[in-house]
Amino acid sequence: MSKPRHSRYDCHPGCSVEASLTLIGGKWKCIILWHLQEEGVVRFNELRRRLAGITPRMLTNQLREMEEDGLIDRTVYAQVPPKVEYRLSEQGRSLAPVLLALKDWGDKNMHLFSQPSGHPEAVLAGGGAS
Repeated sequence: MSKPRHSRYDCHPGCSVEASLTLIGGKWKCIILWHLQEEGVVRFNELRRRLAGITPRMLTNQLREMEEDGLIDRTVYAQVPPKVEYRLSEQGRSLAPVLLALKDWGDKNMHLFSQPSGHPEAVLAGGGAS
């Protein structure tokens, strides 16, 4: 089931950011999108192997939401056993610069995630060791 959407995103200047994060936010969506961008066409079990820690149910839910939102295309082949492939839609491919920017930022700031507390928020808020 899809999460509820706001009816308007013009309420204040930051709403377009909120709208974007509604579509790609959460623990798994950007990672799934990254793998689809890198691999092109990926089957369900391939994605599951690449995403350590995701449950089949969570992966299914995330893929369904992104399909409903028009970010990915799902192709089902009528064969036994069933074959289902996922790829980025045109709309999903338009996220490539965003995903690359997130990766670049993460590469440059990986040190924030190696803090003993395991919480980068402490470092960002100035709570890290000096």
